[in-house]
Amino acid sequence: MKEPIETERLLLRELLISDADGMFELDSNPKVHLFLGNKPVKDIEQSLDQIKNIQQQYKNLGIGRWAVILKETNEFLGWSGIKLIKNEINNHKDFYELGYRFIEKHWGRGYATEAGKAFIDYAFNVMKVEALYAYADAGNENSRKILEKLGLHYVNSFEYEGELEVWYEMKNPNL
Repeated sequence: MKEPIETERLLLRELLISDADGMFELDSNPKVHLFLGNKPVKDIEQSLDQIKNIQQQYKNLGIGRWAVILKETNEFLGWSGIKLIKNEINNHKDFYELGYRFIEKHWGRGYATEAGKAFIDYAFNVMKVEALYAYADAGNENSRKILEKLGLHYVNSFEYEGELEVWYEMKNPNL
């Protein structure tokens, strides 16, 4: 396992099987899926399968989404982090994408921005990636604001799986 990352309020660490209840709370909420185009999960087995899938990404690709834990209470808030996307999206293939998803009651508290800053630093200074990318549903104003606050730049709009998406990028300033 990789060393966790600490921020002022958060502990960022690899996902564990014990995060299944939190993942289920996150992914069973239809509001969380409003801009994701996929369906909320119906049982905890789906959340366990997702965690196992992400743990396999750690082994195969060296990176994947991590749990976001509130240090003060040790509460699971959601996930954030970097994923290596192997398939082609918006004419990009084999790229590192920054993403996040939080349990609804934790929205609007700056956790996505705080975790995002830590993962950008990790991607550029530890992993030494050339660039980070992110995409969001064109209608998801909150997610777009977070990406812009993090310093990612809007590049273009594109259609993906029948939805209009917006594409953002950030180049590694150290390369």
